[in-house]
Amino acid sequence: MHRYVLVLYFSRRGTTAALAAQIARGIVDHGEFEARLRTVPTVSATTDRTAPAVPNEGAVYCTKDDLAGCAALALGSPTRFGNMAAPLKHFLDGTADLWMSGALVGRPAGLFTSSASPHGGQESTLLTMMVPLLHHGMLITGIPYTEAALLSTSSGGSPYGASHVAGRTSLSAGSEGPDGASGLSADERSLAVALGRRLADIASRLGGH
Repeated sequence: MHRYVLVLYFSRRGTTAALAAQIARGIVDHGEFEARLRTVPTVSATTDRTAPAVPNEGAVYCTKDDLAGCAALALGSPTRFGNMAAPLKHFLDGTADLWMSGALVGRPAGLFTSSASPHGGQESTLLTMMVPLLHHGMLITGIPYTEAALLSTSSGGSPYGASHVAGRTSLSAGSEGPDGASGLSADERSLAVALGRRLADIASRLGGH
């Protein structure tokens, strides 16, 4: 079985996905783990709506086996009024069996997010995303200030996790930003890569899975 770090995210307009790709780069750069990119389907208020088994583009949908088998987890979501997006929470709400069995206890986890403005709830999103992972017994790792970009960034990035500021206003509260949102800044890329590398390093020190 391949050892891997799971990069699990939801992204509406691609900016959270862009962060996920940089985190995956850091995981691969570490050299010991595969980066497994996974997403979740959207949630609809229409009860008879079903998502295709395989999305038309981007990462494939995450299964609970993907989560149970990971050596570490990077969890990412755009901000939604200072919290994670409903599709990602819906997936996590369905993992009670993994919680009861202790499947994720002792494994490292990190967070990432994206918003349309620097004060769009990024830090509260990262903090509240930690809560279900703490219930699972995971070990939360942020980004230490030994990363120089954390001291110099004027865009995204925090000790709580990697983040991206789209740099434009949006009419949709809590969205990632409009289509065509600006790309990641150099500091945002650097910090996302650092988070991926850090997760892989801690997983390695803990013996992986």
